[in-house]
Amino acid sequence: MRRAFIMVQDVVMVLVAVALSLILSRSNLSFEAFSNEGLATWAGIVVISHLLFRYSGLYTTVWRFASTPDFFNILKSCAILTFTLYMASLLLRFYRPVAGLNERQFIVFFLVSFTIISAPRLFYRFLRDGASWGILSRKTDQQAKRALFVGRLGEADLIIRFTRTAQPADYSIAGIMATERGAPLGTRIQGVPVVATMPRLIDVLEDYATGTKSLDLLIFGSGAEHEIEDYSELVRIARHGDINVVQFSGLSELEQHGKLVLDTVEMETILRRPTVASDIQRIGAFVGGKRVLVTGGAGSIGQTLVRRSLELGAEAVLVADNSEFGIFQLSQYVDEKDHDRLKVRIVDVADRRQITRVVTEFRPDIIFHAAALKHVPLLEENWDSAIQTNIFGTLVCAEVAAKCGVAQFVLISSDKAVDPSSVLGMTKRAAEQIISALHGTPAGETSGRRPATKFIAVRFGNVFGSNGSVATIFQAQIEAGGPVTITDRRMTRYFMTVAEAVDLVIMSAADAASRQSGDDYAVYMLDMGKPVPILEVAETMIRLSGKSPYKDVAIRFTGIRPGEKLHETLHGEDEELVELGISKIFGLSTDVVEWSDVQVALTALQQSAKNQDKAAALAALAGLDRAKKARASARQDAIPKTAGQAT
Repeated sequence: MRRAFIMVQDVVMVLVAVALSLILSRSNLSFEAFSNEGLATWAGIVVISHLLFRYSGLYTTVWRFASTPDFFNILKSCAILTFTLYMASLLLRFYRPVAGLNERQFIVFFLVSFTIISAPRLFYRFLRDGASWGILSRKTDQQAKRALFVGRLGEADLIIRFTRTAQPADYSIAGIMATERGAPLGTRIQGVPVVATMPRLIDVLEDYATGTKSLDLLIFGSGAEHEIEDYSELVRIARHGDINVVQFSGLSELEQHGKLVLDTVEMETILRRPTVASDIQRIGAFVGGKRVLVTGGAGSIGQTLVRRSLELGAEAVLVADNSEFGIFQLSQYVDEKDHDRLKVRIVDVADRRQITRVVTEFRPDIIFHAAALKHVPLLEENWDSAIQTNIFGTLVCAEVAAKCGVAQFVLISSDKAVDPSSVLGMTKRAAEQIISALHGTPAGETSGRRPATKFIAVRFGNVFGSNGSVATIFQAQIEAGGPVTITDRRMTRYFMTVAEAVDLVIMSAADAASRQSGDDYAVYMLDMGKPVPILEVAETMIRLSGKSPYKDVAIRFTGIRPGEKLHETLHGEDEELVELGISKIFGLSTDVVEWSDVQVALTALQQSAKNQDKAAALAALAGLDRAKKARASARQDAIPKTAGQAT
């Protein structure tokens, strides 16, 4: 109805422009305005102008967002209409002379038509976006939340404009804290003052937060966490002053509502490293149209792998997990439009019969093996369960994948597999060695492996905010009033967001799929930046909750638990990092364990687990590393020495 009204208004304006052009140029037509001839002329002008304006796209623009290109479009349309009517008049005069028409009237018509067609749009835009609208809608502004924007001036201009166009107004920008050094302090962007510039952002925000000026919301610009050195401190000050903190991430439903997309700032945003933009085209081409099976799909990494595969256009995704509740939760989080492509199976990954049935029926192109037990202290006591799931579960899934001809098998590994000191680390190390051995074994040497199956492992550190991670534990302890427990003040860990980790895992798989034998890698490693002190994580989380560490929330040091390390590493001394030309991903070049050695160790491991002999089981796992070192030493000795080396 609104668009129809605008169309009617425009053709009326065209008729008014015709009348005004004749009056202003003092011309008299040779026929009466309301005669049959006159009415036919006006009807023709209406039809021509309406069709021309629709074709020119005048009715695809929302008035409150009208900008310079839109007004230029009106100018162009009026010029074309004027030229069309002029040519029609020449053609008409060729058959029948018409007095009172010349070029002067058409020039005046062009100027008048552009003015009176664009004027309502310009006036409406002024009301919606200018100071006058603020006067006319003072009550609405009083109900809107007062916000302070922190970011670039160009982004501030965009946000101010769209906060003013929203109905009802959700936010009213009270001031701008510019991140550009040397920004003009005290100047105004659309009437909003620049109240602070780098490096005095903290002082000004504290002034607002302590009640000098009331404030409801702090809006960070996109990418502010990377541009502002004191980002986490600004968040802490705001939350301590009961100011909500959000981050601008774009515009949504621009043509209908012009709403800003403001995301809540979480701990994951604050502590993450500078992220690398995912190569959506490459990982989308790799996953798109394929059938993907995710073991452990109800876990933190597994769930993200499932959702990401669906987003990237997988033909179907199957979740294989033994957690009924976890699968139920995942089904609630997945978009309703993707439910037809999502399949779920409650299975034990170490049960060969169940896994064989699932793989045979689903026929996946890719298996992401994320199923694992991962809690260090628990697995020290429940070592047999760790062996059953982490080692034999990996073996079963890998062998079934090979037997069924799955194109690619990707193991989700851990930095705890490097120089392991815990049951978890040793089982993840063994899982990597199984995958490495299968990766390097010619077809036919293992039970039914086909040459088309490509095995890789992707190794990385802690995923921030995953189930059971330090972040979730600390958050629960802070909400309970403390104390926050840390094993050792010196402890550090690598952290990565789950979204970034999953995209890099998929990218690793895509790279592996494109490589030929001899130029490929069994193990990929993700670059996680610098390790983060766990104590720093705890202190930051306490501050961001609006409290003070040691004062409002105690921090208690409990001592290192069995199997834990002070510091983790991402690769061993015998592993060489290889640049792949992909940001944040390395290949690892190292000697691998032969499949025959793996079979010997697995047999001994199975017997040890049956006898409930933990020492023998760990010895069998350690034997895999000894076999690897022995073979590496033998290869080194077999290299002919030069005369210089012999002496």
